[in-house]
Amino acid sequence: MQSEQLIKIHYRELCSQEPTIPIFLQDWWLDALCGEENWHVCLVENKGVVKAVMPYYRKQRSIFTLLTQPSLTQFLGPWYRPSQKKYAKAIAEEKKLARQLISQLPSFDYFTQNWHFSRTNWLAFYWQGFSQTTRYTYILPDLSDEKMLWSGFLENIRTDIRKAEKRFSLRVRDDLDLSAFLELNRLTFVRQGKRMPYSEDLVRRLDDACTSRNCRKFFIAEDPQGRYHAGVYIVWDKNSAYYLMGGGNPELRNSGATSLCMWEAIKFAATVTRQFDFEGSMIEPVERFFRAFGAIQTPYFSITKTNSRLLRLRQCLQSVFDK
Repeated sequence: MQSEQLIKIHYRELCSQEPTIPIFLQDWWLDALCGEENWHVCLVENKGVVKAVMPYYRKQRSIFTLLTQPSLTQFLGPWYRPSQKKYAKAIAEEKKLARQLISQLPSFDYFTQNWHFSRTNWLAFYWQGFSQTTRYTYILPDLSDEKMLWSGFLENIRTDIRKAEKRFSLRVRDDLDLSAFLELNRLTFVRQGKRMPYSEDLVRRLDDACTSRNCRKFFIAEDPQGRYHAGVYIVWDKNSAYYLMGGGNPELRNSGATSLCMWEAIKFAATVTRQFDFEGSMIEPVERFFRAFGAIQTPYFSITKTNSRLLRLRQCLQSVFDK
């Protein structure tokens, strides 16, 4: 079996050559968020051609080994080389490749990954004892017609955007320092009474990696007094833009600034890629906001497996007490 180091070299070569690998699976993305030594990849080759890969983030929590995905990463899961085979044969090949990927996973106590919504065949994982939960994101699949996008918004979104521009005279800037966005992002978690799920250093590391590859932009709504109302941060690859982070000043929440920033982000995304993914949330108010942009509800899979008996007992007890 090839060493992890050699496999990772092959994977880096693949990422540099294959445009269908999404941004969240890219080697440089994982370097920035995991550290070079903490992520690894299962890789299947046939006659020197990479047929399938599945990167994962390996971390230790107390006595438990977890295989998961890093913060600010919407999905990981498997990538399969696009096939021209007939459907039945393509599915059979995918099943075989999936089994090979699973066989390369190291020993673990708990596995969890979200998959891209296009990955709908998890049967090989089911047969190996994994479980699946359906989650939802919201997608604008075609950004080519700005008028059609605008007409697809619910009236409350259009009202917010007009209010932000006319009543509050907000302008959206994309030339500010990252610190301005980070403060808005921090204030949102403070308002919710929640701890930030990632550090400022982590965001800066990712931002540096994205900036050097020209695949990120953030938009901040500013009023005539120089106050920052809200901000939206997106990243993109050849196939899609992704809403990654947002934030707002809780004292200025009623200005419509978030809707205005999102609209500017969507319009910009149309100049660099094909679709816009709101990076779906299962939180009801967030889901309601994303849906109001006329986006299509799109299911994706969350795949898990618990090997540790101790963790299984803990999960069982937690499910009992949560009822």
